[in-house]
Amino acid sequence: MGATDVSEPKIHPTAIIHPTAKLGEGVQVGPYAVIEAQVTIGADTRIGAHCVLEGRTTIGEECEIFTGAVIGSIPQDLKYRGEESSLTIGDRNKIREYVTINPGTTAGGGRTVIGSDCLLMASTHVAHDCLIGDHVIIANSSAMAGHVVVGDRAVIGGLVGMHQFVRVGTLAMVGGCSRITQDIPPYAMCVGYPARVFGLNTEGLRRADVPTESKQQLHHAFRILFHSKLSMNSALEQLEQEPVRCPELQQLLEFIRQPSQRGICRA
Repeated sequence: MGATDVSEPKIHPTAIIHPTAKLGEGVQVGPYAVIEAQVTIGADTRIGAHCVLEGRTTIGEECEIFTGAVIGSIPQDLKYRGEESSLTIGDRNKIREYVTINPGTTAGGGRTVIGSDCLLMASTHVAHDCLIGDHVIIANSSAMAGHVVVGDRAVIGGLVGMHQFVRVGTLAMVGGCSRITQDIPPYAMCVGYPARVFGLNTEGLRRADVPTESKQQLHHAFRILFHSKLSMNSALEQLEQEPVRCPELQQLLEFIRQPSQRGICRA
């Protein structure tokens, strides 16, 4: 087989693809998939059987989208009136069976964004206006309401429900079956119904090669922020008076200082 043959999209004869959809080199489309007019798919991405891709959806390179996923269907928001909005998905993502992802709405800036190198396991739902970072893992049957923000390398366990406007920080880990109604700080381990912070995500920090000195500072900060009797403002003031702050601690403090519609989850 020549180089030209290798680069051409491989489309199953039962797939339905609108003539204006844009498919990059090496894209594969499985049986009975439907790809609508405004969809753009990057090189070497594979679309499984019975998938539906619609709306102003852009998918990056080398992604794998498995059987029955519905990507880019209109937001499940009663305020949505057909306005233009978009969904952008980065490179090398694995989107497993029956995942659903909606584009944005005017109220949320008109866009839903998923970064690169993420894993969305079977039957997860990402609602309108969600912003998801890189290397994020979302386990089976977890559901995000609208306007959720998830930082890089966060891990969301199975069967987790997430309230609108919740933020999940970098390298946070949420245990399975949790109900997330408040912001989860970076580097935190949390679980519960509703979820509570119970410690530092030491395994995630190890995997991310965070320096030992930074981990020590984060342990100290977590004791003050989440396991002392201080108010959050008093705990922040105490930490801000300490002379040495690693980048990870600085990120944690900035996350807590940022405006929040849901408040910060504590122990």
